[in-house]
Amino acid sequence: MIICVVGMPGSGKGQIVRIFGKYGIPHVSMGDIVREEADRRGVPRTPEGMNSVSIQLRQELGDNAVAKLTIPKVRELLKTHEAVIIEGVRSLDEIQTFKDAFPEEKVVIIAVHSSPQKRFERLSRRGRSDDPKSWSAFEARDWKELKFGLGNVIALADYLIVNEGHLTQYRRKIERLAERLEIKKKQFTS
Repeated sequence: MIICVVGMPGSGKGQIVRIFGKYGIPHVSMGDIVREEADRRGVPRTPEGMNSVSIQLRQELGDNAVAKLTIPKVRELLKTHEAVIIEGVRSLDEIQTFKDAFPEEKVVIIAVHSSPQKRFERLSRRGRSDDPKSWSAFEARDWKELKFGLGNVIALADYLIVNEGHLTQYRRKIERLAERLEIKKKQFTS
């Protein structure tokens, strides 16, 4: 199974990765793929640098560039795992790229939604080098994500989790979804 976790920056995708990881499901971060490419090209990991690399990759390899670069890592993980999480999908073209690359696997999309204010607060606390430092930078990043097609992927998700409350509530929602997907059963009965 390929589990694509999508959501706007700061929505809480990482919590799904962490909790599903407890059941032995590895993940590949598409953001990490872009950051690795930025490092390879000598581009700083600033919001501007990351945006520049994202655009360059899409110009060089097509709109599904990051998905194409993700496939080898996913393929390697599927050799030893029943499921893999891909975190950070941004377009329906990327989803189709994964479906085409892994026709024998079920592709499930999990979307996480949080309000802009909550997401901005989380990103301000997170403090990663490419996180926006102001509300205007945050809004600009949101628009960039939406231009890539992220809203379309969220709209067509198989499952939606709203992450507005306390972290404990959100974690319970993720656990219930893991049970619904039979993640525990698959991991411990194989």
